[in-house]
Parts: sequence; C-alpha cells; structure tokens
Amino acid sequence: MKAIWNDVVIAESDNTVVVEGNHYFPIISIKPEYFTETQHTTSCGWKGLANYYSIQVNGQENPNAAWVYRTPLKAAENIKNHVAFWKGVKVSS
Repeated sequence: MKAIWNDVVIAESDNTVVVEGNHYFPIISIKPEYFTETQHTTSCGWKGLANYYSIQVNGQENPNAAWVYRTPLKAAENIKNHVAFWKGVKVSS
C-alpha cells in the first residue's frame, strides 16, 4: 500500500492494518521528512488517544492529515505506532 499526497509517496508498506476502513501504516514505513508532529489530539472510546501530524510536500502543508495511536487501548493494540491518513491523502495499492 502507498499513501500519496501532492503527487508524492509519503508512506509505503506491505503490512498495513485496516481498521474502520482506514489503512494504518507501521510508523517505520512513513517518510519522516514529510511529517511534523502537531499538538492536535482526539480521543476514541475504544482506540484511545490519537496524536496528529501535518504533512509538508513541495511547499504545501496539509495540517493534521495523519494520526497515530502511540498507547492505544487494549482493543486497538494492533494499531499501536501505526499511522493513518485523511484530508486528501490517497491510499492505494
């Protein structure tokens, strides 16, 4: 699977985990030069606290377009340290 934004591959993995229709990429599969951690967080009742990243590619920024569960709740342990995307990031094989 590949995550693409602004015509650039920002993550790539053969081992994504699909949860609620989102592909979660192992954090080691993202290209860190495109990611900046933000202070934004959200909470899910069964997954826990999500931390967000903004994505910068070719001089453009996509704020809070990726999220990660660093310490998920027990029911979501399979996505610990996996990154998912939204806000126009295309995920495809």
